[in-house]
Amino acid sequence: MGSKDIFDEEDIKLINSEYDSLINNMVRCREPGDHELIEKAFNVANKAHWNLRRKSGEPYIIHPIAVAKIVNQEIGLGARSIATALLHDAVEDTDYTLEDVDRDFGPKIATLIDGLTKISSSTYDKGTTSSLQAENFRRMLLTLSDDLRVILIKIADRLHNMRTLDSMPEHKKMKVAGETIFLYAPLANRIGLYAIKSELEDLSFKYRQPGIYEEIASKMRLGEKKYYSLINKFSLPIINKLNESGLEFEITGRPKSIFSIWTKMQSKNVPFEEVYDVLAVRIIFDPLPGIPEKTTCWNIYSVITDTYLPKPDRLRDWVSRPKPNGYEALHLTVMGPEGHWVEVQIRSRRMDEIAERGYAAHYRYKGDNTPETELDKWIKKIRSMLENPLENPIEFLDEFKMNLFSSEIMVFTPKGTLVSLPKGASALDFAYEIHTEIGNKAIGAKINHKLNPIDTILMSGDQVEIITSDIAKPEREWLSYVCTSKAKEAIKSVLRVESTNRIQRGMQILEEKLAEIGESPNTEILRKLMQSYDIPNKDELYSGIELGTVNLDNLRKIIKKSPAKNVIKYWELKLLGSKKDKKEEEGARKGKIDPSSPFLLRENIENAGQSYEIAKCCNPIPG
Repeated sequence: MGSKDIFDEEDIKLINSEYDSLINNMVRCREPGDHELIEKAFNVANKAHWNLRRKSGEPYIIHPIAVAKIVNQEIGLGARSIATALLHDAVEDTDYTLEDVDRDFGPKIATLIDGLTKISSSTYDKGTTSSLQAENFRRMLLTLSDDLRVILIKIADRLHNMRTLDSMPEHKKMKVAGETIFLYAPLANRIGLYAIKSELEDLSFKYRQPGIYEEIASKMRLGEKKYYSLINKFSLPIINKLNESGLEFEITGRPKSIFSIWTKMQSKNVPFEEVYDVLAVRIIFDPLPGIPEKTTCWNIYSVITDTYLPKPDRLRDWVSRPKPNGYEALHLTVMGPEGHWVEVQIRSRRMDEIAERGYAAHYRYKGDNTPETELDKWIKKIRSMLENPLENPIEFLDEFKMNLFSSEIMVFTPKGTLVSLPKGASALDFAYEIHTEIGNKAIGAKINHKLNPIDTILMSGDQVEIITSDIAKPEREWLSYVCTSKAKEAIKSVLRVESTNRIQRGMQILEEKLAEIGESPNTEILRKLMQSYDIPNKDELYSGIELGTVNLDNLRKIIKKSPAKNVIKYWELKLLGSKKDKKEEEGARKGKIDPSSPFLLRENIENAGQSYEIAKCCNPIPG
């Protein structure tokens, strides 16, 4: 929220103009009462934000109006979502409360706004920043259990904030841009909002690496006329052939996004001039009666490959098997005019709307009896994560990011059911994906009819059968075998219960042993035991007793030990420790790496003769 300043005539004119633009260009708001609901929400929000300005100086209400436009015109949500977007900052930043929303607009809109409300106004405080941001993001995701529209409105809110980031201080620009590239852009992609995902990536890149961004952007501007000329030249023969087929279609072309070009430069380790597939063409068609969309996609593919030479390894068939976020299309890359590679995307009108508007369009086309899609399954996975959230919000965020960024593999059950898992998943991940109890009892796996251990990494197309045993149970090392949050949380849940039981059994054993010598547990006895066995806390002491690593045969001797002996032992440890510290310090000096010399990778510091120097052509990725 910015400063308070009396609006003048120009401000009022701007507010009315932006609101009129929203109303005059609305889509999907034809139900009785839709316009009245939106007008009421605008009037309430406008009154709440009256005379308040953003950091940019414009009236604050311009931001909620802009978010409402994105929600409706770019994502395709309806009247309730528009009203929520208009009101979302009123509850957060003014005297208008959630109770007021519930009273004026009903519980549905109040619930949506509650999901959008920030957890804390102090997210920029040092020391607590990352934890609060992580918890805030987790709280937002909790609305997946109720209404995914909250996520869509939040993405729209973030998109407008990114479009107007120039007026923010530098440290806030970097923070917002960082959150955007690592969380919001992948989330938009996963939900299927491709256009928004690309814009979020470009805007984040612009603020995080302005020099590189501007360099690529200027080169793109210089070649803009040439690019569009090539696209026109490429499209003309295809248009003529498709017209002959009687198909209703449209062809659009554009250069690829700046961020995607930079990503390609990084992955291929080439300069801008050597990125050849910077052009993309999209063909969107209206299906002919009685002809399946899939058939028409392949017919168009034939027309293109009859005209231009295809690159075989660049064919992507997401028509036969849609992406987990619901995306359907046929992608190919062909050699176009003047030796330029051109990527072509073939979609029906329905596929295009799902690609551009993601979740909103997906559920508009999905009927009650439609089979569960990969997007439905992914949403279920995230809900499952949120039902058992990790205690540390940052750990939760890491797990969620892993679910966002992971490439996916497809494996089969023995009965042929397809199961989607992140790349790098093991047979144990598969077991937990099928059912928690199968995971907990797993002892091995038959992969393509061959016996393998449970930590075997799976490949796309594998058929997997899990072998179980009633006496098997999760071990701590299992955590290193799995990569999915579902498997990790299931294993941790069992280990937590076992740890609690172990502590209780250890406590009981100690009480019985002390009773035999006429003692009962107290703080002094526990302190002596922990000191004697060099154990940092009571829980580890009790666990050690239950496991047998803490031997209580000398219990009487330990608790009767005189203070004098403790003092002697203290000085012995102190003197020995100081000698040991000196030796370690000398060893550390020998193994010290000179930061000015080439970076060395050493297997161990004692064997420093075996060192490796990274070659100039090597470009390792941190982490």
